[in-house]
Amino acid sequence: MKNIEWQGSALIVVDMQNDFLPGGKLEVPNSDTIIPIINEYIKIFEKKGLPVVFTRDWHPENHISFKENGGIWPKHCVQNTEGAQIHKDIYIPNNSIIINKAFQSDMEAYSGFQNTDLDQKLKEMNVKNLFVCGVATDYCVLNTVLDALKLNYKVYLLIDAIKGVDVNPNDSEEAIKKMISNGAELLVFDEIVQFV
Repeated sequence: MKNIEWQGSALIVVDMQNDFLPGGKLEVPNSDTIIPIINEYIKIFEKKGLPVVFTRDWHPENHISFKENGGIWPKHCVQNTEGAQIHKDIYIPNNSIIINKAFQSDMEAYSGFQNTDLDQKLKEMNVKNLFVCGVATDYCVLNTVLDALKLNYKVYLLIDAIKGVDVNPNDSEEAIKKMISNGAELLVFDEIVQFV
């Protein structure tokens, strides 16, 4: 049984935005099925007075990642559009931190740490342990986790609260292996709830 150190912990909810959910411009299959469990994680962190961070793609109209600009993705999560908003069924506590990423037209950023002040904000709050969930396992979750590990955070991947896009078969599975091999630990809700 894992021993969870709550002090110095924060929850990072990656990119649970309308465009990544069913019916969105860049739908992650079955991503709506993890909303209830993500909300349960959020409520635990809120109850404990621990930081809850939401990352979101916040692309300009002419972002480099869009197919029309030579990228690989359909146009998605354009700043101030409905598609870029966090899904209405996600519970957002009042004191949540929102981190916008990939907001420069000429720069892709899958990680919540890339060209943002996320690391600085976490350090100001003396955060050392990160619990990560959201989408997509094989892109923004993967890169956020790898950057967090490089920055010497202890990272728990909430394996029951992530979904991948799987452009290629097994992309998500490979991404999970990569996160583990770099030092992330897997957790499920039942393992956390016994420490609450």
